[in-house]
Amino acid sequence: MAEHPFVVNVAALRKRAGTRRPVQLEGPLPGLSVTGSAVPDGGIVTADLLLEGLAGEAILATGAVTAPWEGPCRRCLGTACGTVTTEVRELFEVASDEEETYPLKGDRVDLEPLVRDAVLLELPQAPLCMEECQGLCPTCGANRNEGTCTCDTTPRDPRWSALDQLRER
Repeated sequence: MAEHPFVVNVAALRKRAGTRRPVQLEGPLPGLSVTGSAVPDGGIVTADLLLEGLAGEAILATGAVTAPWEGPCRRCLGTACGTVTTEVRELFEVASDEEETYPLKGDRVDLEPLVRDAVLLELPQAPLCMEECQGLCPTCGANRNEGTCTCDTTPRDPRWSALDQLRER
């Protein structure tokens, strides 16, 4: 059985405080999604980290985590996609409370919870396909990014709506 791509041997780091080791890890992490977006199935999540052994049976992980994402655009409902990148700086300890730090068990550290948490916190809740997305016409539903529609989009003051009805007669 193959070992998970985010598990790293840290025996040398635990023996001597101040020892550093750069690691570049990548692999798929299924189930990464929030309300508005998700990492696509088979999407490769990358972690470029520096692991440092600290006195007192601890490992400090610093670096960057990157993942692709996709979801429906909040304005036009088309496909929105992009890449999230976030900086991380987290501590793995033998005596972890699992709320403030991550657990360190034996000579291997599982970086998957760190990577998973970092990506989930950065995924967009309400993605846009592009910053200048025009959205859908509220009257006919036409995608304004693909062209204009013939609907009257003149803003009207609702306080004058009774007079607008007279004009239409």
